Amino acid sequence: MILPKKYIVPVVVFAVVTLIFGCESNFKEVQKINFSEFVPASDADTVNIKYTDSGRITGVLISSKMLDYSNLDFPFTEFPKGIDVTLYDKKQKRTFIKSNYAVSYKSTSIIDLQGKVRITSEEGQVLETEQLYFDQKNEWFYTERKFKLTDAKGVSYGQGIDFSKDFKVINSQRISGEIESNE
Repeated sequence: MILPKKYIVPVVVFAVVTLIFGCESNFKEVQKINFSEFVPASDADTVNIKYTDSGRITGVLISSKMLDYSNLDFPFTEFPKGIDVTLYDKKQKRTFIKSNYAVSYKSTSIIDLQGKVRITSEEGQVLETEQLYFDQKNEWFYTERKFKLTDAKGVSYGQGIDFSKDFKVINSQRISGEIESNE
């Protein structure tokens, strides 16, 4: 069968359009096959978790929303509405932590705190920043972000800091501010 010239262009356009839409439909089906749902294994509202070691409370975590993604290859727990944590040392001295958002990675024991992060010690030391990491195994905080540190000696600002949870060891970078000296 030979088509007249006036029908060749519409037939070719129809064939190309059919081929394009036919392939896209198959491509979307292939995408669906390889797609795994990213949904939490559990979802909790208003959580109050107590952490213990040998019967002694080491921490209390309070949050209005918790999403547990322990069903993934790299499991984590998300706190999309923020956290309020109290850490206790062996002498029951407290460190208070607040942030607008947090993610706890189970395999690395690292907690990523974000959004108006504020840490306060019982002695009145206060650190404020926008993002801070907490290494649970080593009980160590660190960030490369800008920070404000307030204590009895004064206020200092900087970018980059790491410190122990009790504020006894502090290493800061690019620091400025007014600090009272004993000299």
